[in-house]
Amino acid sequence: MGHRVNRVGEQMKKELGDIISRKIKDPRVGFVTVTDVQVTGDLQQAKVYISVLGDEQQREDSLKGLAKAKGFIRTEIGQRIRLRKTPELIFEFDETMAYGNRINSLIHELHREEQLGEEEQEKKDTD
Repeated sequence: MGHRVNRVGEQMKKELGDIISRKIKDPRVGFVTVTDVQVTGDLQQAKVYISVLGDEQQREDSLKGLAKAKGFIRTEIGQRIRLRKTPELIFEFDETMAYGNRINSLIHELHREEQLGEEEQEKKDTD
């Protein structure tokens, strides 16, 4: 059963990306990328993880636009993927990119502080 759930999730990810980029005409929905789809074992719900290019306002607007279009998107999915019942869609931000960027900037910050500390130490040693 796990294999089927994964297959449905992958298929939904592909179709959702296409539907959102080509069929959604809501001006609030910006440049949205579907990063992952997690389908429950009973195929009743699908968490759709998205990333949105832009600031916090654009992210929020895109999420609102997608929530408004949920019925339409679900109907489209139902026509493209043959399932007895199309899963309910739940849109969420994929925070892994932001988290990764935050970790990256912290590492760079530490590295910069370390270099400054070494340079100061060298100065003291030459004085």
